[in-house]
Amino acid sequence: MKKVLNVGGNDKSTPLPPEYAGFEHVLLDIDPTRKPDLVCDARNLSTLAAGEFDAVYCSHNLEHYFRHDVPKVLAGILHVLKDGGFAQIRVPDIGAVMKTVVERDCDIEDVLYTSLAGPISVLDVLYGFGKEIEQSGQDFYAHKTGFTRKSLAKALSSAGFSISYSMARDLEIKAVAFKGKPDPAALALFGF
Repeated sequence: MKKVLNVGGNDKSTPLPPEYAGFEHVLLDIDPTRKPDLVCDARNLSTLAAGEFDAVYCSHNLEHYFRHDVPKVLAGILHVLKDGGFAQIRVPDIGAVMKTVVERDCDIEDVLYTSLAGPISVLDVLYGFGKEIEQSGQDFYAHKTGFTRKSLAKALSSAGFSISYSMARDLEIKAVAFKGKPDPAALALFGF
């Protein structure tokens, strides 16, 4: 059975995207109260076994690290991937957020959209979901960096991913990056 490492996925009540149907879901999170399979800071992924996973899913986690830590997180993701494996990375699209703020003449506390967690303000996208940070008392929920489609592609390339694809929509960037020669089955999952 193929294995996917869900980096920073909070808990298993949030379903993975349909591409991971049939994958064994291994949850990694820094917060032990979420009951992950692995308690680990994503900056320390290189301490895990090399080449253990077919895929890594990292949704809205990479922006929680300072810019200088992003290469370390991405190197760790590359480390745990099998050759031909892929990482799916999702982050807020800061370029689109800035454009939307200007077009809508938004103030920093205005709501950009409503999620399952509730209203999301400009501040929440830029600095982390304030309600979650306040309720948890954990500053690791704060956002410490941001990405545009171009800057994420550059970070993935610099980390050593052989090829990446990305799209931006709904104030979010979705990227898929491969380690080495992409597995044709993995390419097919995303319609490449």
